[in-house]
Amino acid sequence: MALLGLDAVPVEVEADISRASLPNFKLVGLPDTSVREAKERVRAAIANSGLMFPQARVTVNLAPADIKKEGPLHDLAIALSIVSAASKSTIKDNVRRVFLGELALTGELRPVTGALPTVLSALKTGFKEIYFPTDNSIEVGLAMEGINPKQCVAFPVRSLAEIMLHLNGGNQLQPLDLTTVQQITQHRITNQTTDFAFVSGQTQAKRALEIAAAGGHNILMTGPPGSGKTMLARSVPSILPDMTREEMLETTKIRSVSNQLESGVRLLAERPFRSPHHSASSAALIGGGSYPRPGEVSLAHHGVLFLDELPEFPRSALEALRQPLEDGFVTVSRSQCTLRFPAKFMLVAAMNPCPCGYATDPFHDCSCSPSLIARYGHRISGPLLDRIDLHIEVPRVDSKELLKTTEAEPSSIVRNRVTLAREIARRRFSNEQNCSNATIQHRTLRQYCQLDTEAKKFLEAAVDRLKLSARSVTRTFRVSRTIADLSGHEKIGREHLAEALQFRSRTK
Repeated sequence: MALLGLDAVPVEVEADISRASLPNFKLVGLPDTSVREAKERVRAAIANSGLMFPQARVTVNLAPADIKKEGPLHDLAIALSIVSAASKSTIKDNVRRVFLGELALTGELRPVTGALPTVLSALKTGFKEIYFPTDNSIEVGLAMEGINPKQCVAFPVRSLAEIMLHLNGGNQLQPLDLTTVQQITQHRITNQTTDFAFVSGQTQAKRALEIAAAGGHNILMTGPPGSGKTMLARSVPSILPDMTREEMLETTKIRSVSNQLESGVRLLAERPFRSPHHSASSAALIGGGSYPRPGEVSLAHHGVLFLDELPEFPRSALEALRQPLEDGFVTVSRSQCTLRFPAKFMLVAAMNPCPCGYATDPFHDCSCSPSLIARYGHRISGPLLDRIDLHIEVPRVDSKELLKTTEAEPSSIVRNRVTLAREIARRRFSNEQNCSNATIQHRTLRQYCQLDTEAKKFLEAAVDRLKLSARSVTRTFRVSRTIADLSGHEKIGREHLAEALQFRSRTK
């Protein structure tokens, strides 16, 4: 199987042995460097497994030839094709089989990257047997859950010699036992997550984050250093609802393809929280490379992407965020292929009001000139700011709030309200693809965001006075819909619109 983004396509490995010419080993079918290097791994693995590598001209073709093959997961299939061709033996049971695995020089199988999406694609294609390295049992077990053994069987393999004995009718491999693979399904809060109870003060910022979490909205926090912006951002995962199984599977697939799946973790049950450094390039954020791989926006799929010190990011990287923020996916085009990666994430950004950070701090003097402050703010373009639903000022916490002995409202209570609001939205959009208020389509905006008479008059006056753009009005509708859901109201009222508009007060 050849990975194409988060999916895989079958690759038929053919071997031809010609003894009419000098010994040679040729690998064709658009292989990359790691696949071409398989020649030496395969040659040594066959010899060290007690098998005979043919002293002839060996040609291996990876079909279809117009799809680039990369990675060492083709090693096992290449070795089996050569051994079969050399011995002139074929298996005539017409069972469609998939072979995955990287070969060590000793003939043992090493785990491969992207086993989960590869096996899922193989199941969709209709293969009956899947052979894979034993160390990939956790990922393969996840993909095989609920699959009838009559439909497909997966066999963990330790070495090339072991699978040859199995295919030749010798010692038979045992199918993967799904009951022995431990599943992680419960939502849990890791040590990296901060609880709202530990954040002193900042009532308005917490309210804004609750609204953002309930509707899946993007939020930008501005304030002086030490006001708690980073701590607030790291608290967001603790108020987000549990992921559905489909969301867990999508998140795990992305980590598997990116080779970032932790050892022993079968299913990612926690929403991702990604916090790239401000020196990250646009390719690191969006995804890229000669053969595209998911970037930070895709690794944050169904979770949170936190960009601290937002103006310090390269301008090109920030502008590249505009399309995924709007569409919920990323399209990466290269000369050889065009791949699409999912990127439905909640953007949480933080920034200082000026380069020194103290422009809005009444207790520190700002050393920045007005022109320097203006240039600092202009590092973030208007179109990008327009795609951020909530803008909030995070002031310095006063001493009384900072030294309070009682804890604030814990994340568990806030999370219950957020979960309830998300459930209301899920029932509302039961027949559509979008599942949050932040993604309400324009054609259904008026249907789901109905205003009462007083709210209509208020919005008309606000649009004329604040000179709101069409996108700003649309996002105001979406935010006010979320606020109304948190309040338990079917129609959007004047108070819901007023609260939504106060979060769009930031200007460049």
